Amino acid sequence: MDITTMIVLVIALALFFDFTNGFHDTANAMATPIATGAITPRRAVALAAVLNLVGAFLSTEVAKTVSGGLIREGADGIHITPEIIFAGLIGAVLWNMFTWLRGLPSSSSHALFGGLIGAAVVGIGLYSVNFATVVSKVILPAVAAPLIAGAAAWLCTRIAYAVTARRDTDTGEKLKQGRGGFRIGQVFTSSLVALAHGTNDAQKTMGIVTLVLIAGGLQAPGTGPQAWVIVTCALAIALGTYAGGWRIIRTVGTGLTEVRPAQGFSSEASTAAAILASSHLGFALSTTQVTSGAVIGSGLGRRGTTVRWGTAGRIALGWLLTLPAAAVVGAVAALIMALGMPGVVIVAVVGLGAIAWMFVLNNRQKVGHHNVVEVDGAADAVSFPQKRPRRLKGGTR
Repeated sequence: MDITTMIVLVIALALFFDFTNGFHDTANAMATPIATGAITPRRAVALAAVLNLVGAFLSTEVAKTVSGGLIREGADGIHITPEIIFAGLIGAVLWNMFTWLRGLPSSSSHALFGGLIGAAVVGIGLYSVNFATVVSKVILPAVAAPLIAGAAAWLCTRIAYAVTARRDTDTGEKLKQGRGGFRIGQVFTSSLVALAHGTNDAQKTMGIVTLVLIAGGLQAPGTGPQAWVIVTCALAIALGTYAGGWRIIRTVGTGLTEVRPAQGFSSEASTAAAILASSHLGFALSTTQVTSGAVIGSGLGRRGTTVRWGTAGRIALGWLLTLPAAAVVGAVAALIMALGMPGVVIVAVVGLGAIAWMFVLNNRQKVGHHNVVEVDGAADAVSFPQKRPRRLKGGTR
């Protein structure tokens, strides 16, 4: 296949991955404010889409980590091909689609890295992967960030409830507090998470597109993403965010714990702080893992709240499986693509068929803005304002 055609195919698949990243990770920013009724589902995803778009222009440090640090390139004499990148993207996209269908908030970042690593090991060799970068900027942040965000959310939640606690001056009994101000604050903290998500996750696709341009000889090794790459990747993740990953929003917003406004405010503030710090340092962080850790931490921080450890365990299992599962798919795709043009066609057709089939399965039991919060046991956490019926002429309703 002509190198230019292959590069175009890789860029198209990379942008589709960026799109899946958007709707897969919408829950990171908007699950808790939707669960508490701070903002309506449609407005939430629209706001997240705009802020993801803006955030994508604020930093390129993570893009440089992906394009120049994960796979050895250029000076080390190892040449990664567009075919290998295509195989890696297939692994990432298929895992993203599978976990989305299951409502599992797995890491799009680790799916991408796993797919690339598996394809590179099969297509080039074990020595092609810079494992020092993988450990320092992928694995260690993956372990530390959810724990740090969870601890911060626990502390913030305890402080929020302690500061706002009120007691009757005569009897000393605890008064019921609505803490409605936190619901307003959630709109701002969730917006900050969406902005932070754009600064981190959009960069990964920019890094992939830059990597394939370097591999095709269209860009010098060691250089960052070009302007058109930044713009197209920003638009792709924004459109994906607007599509709304309703299944994963349901899991994060109401499947882990009953979320109240003070908890949501605390978890979102902690998530945003962790992601922004990681973007500044060039860490390719999983915003999904940070968000889930923060939600669990906020649940533990409020007395009387039960964390659904069964759901948390299922999510943790998904975290553990993401990188190796995507790596296996990427490796198999690379093996098939080694056949040449027929292999490329086989991988593309099978991959497209699998994606289409998962969309069909999704439509059989569709989750959307109208039923995203209908989860057993979460009724107390959800309080959406109801529209009043319009008064007709003559005084009737």
